[in-house]
Amino acid sequence: MTAVIRCTTGDLEKLLGIKGHIIRYWERQIPLIQPQKDDAGNFMYSAHDVQLLMRVKHFLYDRKFTIEGALEELYREYSSEDQDARAMIAELRSDLLNIYLINHKRI
Repeated sequence: MTAVIRCTTGDLEKLLGIKGHIIRYWERQIPLIQPQKDDAGNFMYSAHDVQLLMRVKHFLYDRKFTIEGALEELYREYSSEDQDARAMIAELRSDLLNIYLINHKRI
C-alpha cells in the first residue's frame, strides 16, 4: 500500500494526543518536519511528517530526551549504516499509518 495520506493539525492532535501549539513548536525546532498549506491555508501533513512527529513524541515523552536530543537522534537514524532495514521499517510504518488514517476518516 503506497497511498499518500495527508492529515490536518486536528487529525494530528487526535492521533498524537498533543495540542496543536506543541506540534507547531516541534515543527519550528525540527526542520525535517515540513507541512504544506492547502488552498484554504490549512497545514497538511504527509505520512512522512506524521512519522517524524511520532518519533519526536517517542523521544520526548518516552525516552525523556530534550528537543535537541530528539533532533540529534533523528539525524543519527537517518544517517545509520543499515539503510535497507531503515527503509523497510519506514515503509511498514507508512503503510500502518495509512491504514489507520483511512479507517479513522471512515468513522
